[in-house]
Amino acid sequence: QVQLVESGGGLVQPGGSLRLSCEASRNNFNILTMGWYRQTPGKQRELVATITSDGSTDYPDSVKGRFTISRDNAKNTMFLQMNSLKPEDTAVYYCNARYRILTYWGQGTQVTVSS
Repeated sequence: QVQLVESGGGLVQPGGSLRLSCEASRNNFNILTMGWYRQTPGKQRELVATITSDGSTDYPDSVKGRFTISRDNAKNTMFLQMNSLKPEDTAVYYCNARYRILTYWGQGTQVTVSS
């Protein structure tokens, strides 16, 4: 079992930045593939970024060049640096952890981009 706790969400103006954190309650954090997803009301949850156990990252075109995912295995923590935020980035952001067939989700943190 892995418990994931997100933090760092909030209200930011367009063009601003936020940094999300996700702390995992598990040793061997380094073997997990970690990711961020987001969801708005009435829409499916969509992938924002992933980072594998060896540090490989992937992003959809909608956030590429603006968002950066990273991890600190010594602290069992993953981060999402979000720059140049747009109103369409407004969503609940969820932390995800995967290992083989197992997948775990955090409770989500709200990000609102508005002037």
